[in-house]
Amino acid sequence: MKSVGVTLAVLALWCGSYGGLSVVSRNYASPVCPADAPQLKSCDVCGHGTNILPIFGEWEKSWPKPLLASIYFVGLAWIFLGISIICDQFMGAIEMITSAEKVEWKYIRDGAKNKFHVKVWNATIANLTLMALGSSAPEILLSCIEIASNKFFAGKLGPSTIVGSAAFNLLIITAVCILAIPAPETRRIDGVAVFSVTASFSLFAYAWLLIILLVSSPNKVSSWEALVTLSMFPVLVVAAFVA
Repeated sequence: MKSVGVTLAVLALWCGSYGGLSVVSRNYASPVCPADAPQLKSCDVCGHGTNILPIFGEWEKSWPKPLLASIYFVGLAWIFLGISIICDQFMGAIEMITSAEKVEWKYIRDGAKNKFHVKVWNATIANLTLMALGSSAPEILLSCIEIASNKFFAGKLGPSTIVGSAAFNLLIITAVCILAIPAPETRRIDGVAVFSVTASFSLFAYAWLLIILLVSSPNKVSSWEALVTLSMFPVLVVAAFVA
């Protein structure tokens, strides 16, 4: 009950502050911005702003820059904290789903049966679908929001975020995992065939991206290219499962 009370108090404080600032911003005399004004930053007066900020319009842009930077930094940290909590809950739910087991009775010999606990989800399928979705959900949502709000033109964040995240996972995380092993010890890959399939598809994804953006239809992605790219995912899942 105490946490609920604190949450309601914070929510009431936020709503009251937002309402008061909204009233003040409506009474602010917005400057007349010329149509031929030079290119300004989003936080400058008469700047174009973003899809969300500034919340209070030109009045917010007139605030001192150090104050704006401090407020935006606190807001960004608050959003990151919320995202981390949501991701933890999401990944915990996925781990609970993938760790589910069922009981199977199998004949051993002489007609005797023994009870075995078998995982409901195949480990390969779970890693390529649910676990991948959970770890990549933030950049996928970021790309979808940006491209939908940008009239289906690629922005500066979405594609770069997805490609950069995939490259980081493929190169940096793999290198760190190898370097973290103490010198005398060794590790072996469990399931070399599955590893080979996923590694090959990872490298092919970059080659396919270059083909559709530089050769097939330069600087744009057509509908058939998007469908072919999407169809490669179930092919990867089936190939990894068979391997």
